[in-house]
Amino acid sequence: MAKPISGQLLKVRRMEKMQIHDIPKEERPVFHMSSPTGWINDPNGFSVFQGQYHLFFQYHPFSKKWGPMHWGHCTSKDLIRWEYLPAAMAPDESYDEGGCYSGSAIEVDGEHVLIYTGVMDRYLDDGFHYYRQVQCMAKGDGVDYVKHKENPVITGETTPEGSSLEDFRDPKVWKEEDGYYLVVGSRAEDGSGQILLYRSEDLERWEYVTVLDQSGNRYGKMWECPDFFALGDKQILVVSPQDMRAEGLEFHNGNNSIFIYGQYDKESHEFKREKVTSADYGLDFYASQTLLAQDGRRILVGWMQSWDANITPADFQWSGMMTVPRELTLERGRIYQRPVRELEAYRKDMVQYENLTITGSTVLENIRGRVLELLVEITEFEFDHFRIEFGKNDDYETFLQYSRKKRCLTIDRTHSGIDRDVVCRRKMEIAPMAGDNGGEVLKLRVLLDKYSVEVFANDGEKVMSSLFYTPLEADGIVFDCDGTAGINVVKYDLQ
Repeated sequence: MAKPISGQLLKVRRMEKMQIHDIPKEERPVFHMSSPTGWINDPNGFSVFQGQYHLFFQYHPFSKKWGPMHWGHCTSKDLIRWEYLPAAMAPDESYDEGGCYSGSAIEVDGEHVLIYTGVMDRYLDDGFHYYRQVQCMAKGDGVDYVKHKENPVITGETTPEGSSLEDFRDPKVWKEEDGYYLVVGSRAEDGSGQILLYRSEDLERWEYVTVLDQSGNRYGKMWECPDFFALGDKQILVVSPQDMRAEGLEFHNGNNSIFIYGQYDKESHEFKREKVTSADYGLDFYASQTLLAQDGRRILVGWMQSWDANITPADFQWSGMMTVPRELTLERGRIYQRPVRELEAYRKDMVQYENLTITGSTVLENIRGRVLELLVEITEFEFDHFRIEFGKNDDYETFLQYSRKKRCLTIDRTHSGIDRDVVCRRKMEIAPMAGDNGGEVLKLRVLLDKYSVEVFANDGEKVMSSLFYTPLEADGIVFDCDGTAGINVVKYDLQ
């Protein structure tokens, strides 16, 4: 007999049911999954179950600030339109009383299995603060989930000598021919991040296998939210390091998400690192997770917000959204990211301009709005700086600027309406690619969805994701150039 739903989870579900309907539809993004109510951060349990996409998320439904973590839940048939389901888990057991932290999901024998981090956080009778992170399991039918009676299934005592018992979290599970595997983030004896590999035949009894990779204080401190998968002829380890220092334009200060490329021997479980790149070069991206779709696509989604720059407006009833899911491919030795192709079904009202010459500030008829897709090709480069300004009126603007000499793309939200001292500008190096007619072309695919922008440069070679909570009446789009630029432009509204 299934264990009855706890009173704590019932309380959350009742509150969700009321408050979701209190948030105006007009306040929400159109094609990005956003918080049902309260606060969300990391995507969790991104998976396919019974033919539907499921996305869970770290969730504090009682306020717009981080708090004891629950698992929120939504589903989609096409990765674009999401339907809220009742919250899946609350911190209601002794092994997760401090929070149900991040994890993953897998379909096994008709059940949806969640593997997550439970936090044990209590003061003992002698005053000692007991804090541990352990890995736990729950099973369900796609709506209701029952936690395993013998949780936790993995404890810190299984980790290598000197590893932290307090920083041991975010398991990502998958199936191989010889059993189930998971990677989990940990802190090594030197205080920096490491990724541990575990194996199981039944998801209940797990054995430690090896350390896949370590930061060695090279790429930040604790490595959160690991993922591990084959892509093309490479094996990719994705981690989200905390407390990184900037290295030129490749890595920025604070919390990052990085792709670690390498080769993996399944027999010896040895991963050999080859190179490391940023996953996203914008202002708001962290804690990404992937799934393997039934058609073979590797699809990634990330939390589109920053720990150090929470700019959610005070009058909003929700905080946090996810990126558009992205298809990953390996091309020319690099991961390319593109919005899932399902987004194209929501295009309407195409507006197209070909072989335009831009000098100074230019407004193009019927190109404006805050929910749209903008495809811009720069084909002539007789300028120092070329800009696309959006979310614009007399008071506000956010812009992309391409510097020809530095071959650098900048996102800048300084004048988007922010009234706090937060990071507002970030840059990435990007060079024009070879055009079809023998010349050079810089391609920019820009997705706007009310309060966010995602920029895919050169067919997804590099990506920038950023938030800007400009009032929606500021919907102008302006092209500006300090010399002469030749451009092609296509705009689609997204419904």
